[in-house]
Amino acid sequence: MASRKEQKEQLRREREEREALAKAAARRRRLIGYGAGGAFVAVVVVVLVVLLAGGGGGGGSDGGADVLPSDGEAPAQKITDLDEAAKAAGCELKSFKAGSREHTRDLAEAISYESNPATSGKHFEEPEQDGAFSEAPDAKKLVHALEHGRVVIWFKKTLPKDERAGLKALFDEDSYQLILTPNETRMTYAVAATAWNGDPQPNGTGRLLGCPRFVPQVFDALRTFKDEHRSNGPEPVP
Repeated sequence: MASRKEQKEQLRREREEREALAKAAARRRRLIGYGAGGAFVAVVVVVLVVLLAGGGGGGGSDGGADVLPSDGEAPAQKITDLDEAAKAAGCELKSFKAGSREHTRDLAEAISYESNPATSGKHFEEPEQDGAFSEAPDAKKLVHALEHGRVVIWFKKTLPKDERAGLKALFDEDSYQLILTPNETRMTYAVAATAWNGDPQPNGTGRLLGCPRFVPQVFDALRTFKDEHRSNGPEPVP
């Protein structure tokens, strides 16, 4: 069995490979966009006409692109050690003895979690899918995703646009087993990340990275937390 250090190194290599593929795909999309510019303008005109005729609909200040703009940048990684990265960013690392792994079939059931954001505990029977969300999924579905080895990054919607765009860029560079979501439940942190480790059995350990302030070093804290805890859930699912 590979050591934890070897596993982390493998995850780092896989992340770099995914980043390279993502950058190549982005370049291809740009080239396609340049060639299809005229057609794109025509499509936009048609869409605008339809929207105006139909009264608009949807959108507003809470539209997905407004919450998670796609034009951001995440600074290049400088720190690869989780403890060092968290300290540099002024973030705190917390661990919690995991609560129940019980399922509920009632999405409306009120469940109290030990921390905000949640790291473990009773959860909805269906996990949330990986992805970047402009509206927060139910916490009970997110906790189930944690049980499956996902890492969830939570942020306040009140963060400045550039910071939210940076988080979206961070998600896009390596989105494997990752969920990015706003937290609208009075979370005290500007941004946080959570994971649920399988050890010790039977219920494991909840992990929390909480960052009171959003500073550039937060990106490395989130990267290293993700690399440390991703795929380590009590019930890992690829």
